[in-house]
Amino acid sequence: MFTVNHQTNHINPVKIKTFSELGFTERKHLQEWLAHQPQALDEELLIIQKEFDGFDDTRERLDLLALDKEGNLVIIENKLDDSGRDVVWQALKYASYCASLTKGQIVEIYQQYLHRFFSPISPTIEAGEAITRAGQSPQENRQDAATRICEFLDAPDLDEVKLNLGNSQRIILVAANFRKEVTSTALWLLGQGISIQCFKVTPYALGKQLLINIDQIIPTPEARELMIGINAKEAEEKTTEVVVKNRHTVRRKYWEKALEAFQKSPCNLYDNISPSKDHWLSAGSGLSGCPYNLIFNKTVLRVELWISRSATEENKFLFDFLLGLKDEIESNFADKLEWLRLDEKKSCRIEYSCTADSFNKDTWKESVAWHLEHMCRLEQALKKPLQKAAEALKQQSFA
Repeated sequence: MFTVNHQTNHINPVKIKTFSELGFTERKHLQEWLAHQPQALDEELLIIQKEFDGFDDTRERLDLLALDKEGNLVIIENKLDDSGRDVVWQALKYASYCASLTKGQIVEIYQQYLHRFFSPISPTIEAGEAITRAGQSPQENRQDAATRICEFLDAPDLDEVKLNLGNSQRIILVAANFRKEVTSTALWLLGQGISIQCFKVTPYALGKQLLINIDQIIPTPEARELMIGINAKEAEEKTTEVVVKNRHTVRRKYWEKALEAFQKSPCNLYDNISPSKDHWLSAGSGLSGCPYNLIFNKTVLRVELWISRSATEENKFLFDFLLGLKDEIESNFADKLEWLRLDEKKSCRIEYSCTADSFNKDTWKESVAWHLEHMCRLEQALKKPLQKAAEALKQQSFA
């Protein structure tokens, strides 16, 4: 930090001080500054308790406990000139203790805080001091904790407020200097999805005036935005993974029913085929690299001949040969087929499809019947033409 001398057009450094040499203490000064101005930590926070020691079977106490605008508990630990080695471990313990706090307990903790520090008749402070410190009138100070929490979260009433859900607890560490073991651990915890922030507090002396600069060093604002994006992407990926797993289960169950029906029919194509998690089920047509496929998509059912040999030239030759027999094939199939040469790809398809609500199990009986009927018709329509195409292919040279 520098001052500007307009006369000389020079800048001069402002002297950096330490809290120790200034005579400040963690509890009486740094803690109080943040308790009365939590916005110094770059967000709206509602302080609901300080020096909180309401943990079972331990006499430990955390410096400040707050709520953020999402209803998450925020554990704020303050150190003066040095973060110390154990501050992260200490904060993690407090976060674990707070993880079990219910909505009712949180409201009661805040109510105790209001009675202790902001009540005009508090035995610990004078009424006038309470009004000054709170910045509110005695009437406003008498508002209960539930009302204030609802106002802070913009909720109509406490029943609609969600507080401290799951493992949503956050940690904020504040100190003048952070040891490497602290910053290294904080960065690692961030990578594990633990919400932890480090704020560096630097006191400056400018004549008789004291200036305090508070900077977030972990994560940096840029890194925080990046992490928000990454977390959103990971959440989307997890959601997608769940959807895919559910679809795999649905498809396998559908193919079980379909194969059962095929095995009871005159069509022998799928006699030795097992159910699959995929949206297709293949069976040999008698010509290598040209399977028959049953297709089961969310909104479409399809039967097809997939011409997918290793050589593009062979695939196009077979497709063109069968296309020359189109009238005969479609007459035997008793309907128009879709002929997809797919010039930009190696493979080709001849297919027939219909729209369907495929993932609705109530429609599976009709869907299985459709697949069975149209695969039987497709096989019969293409059986002899495929034999002719295979013979013609043997006479070709695709060197």
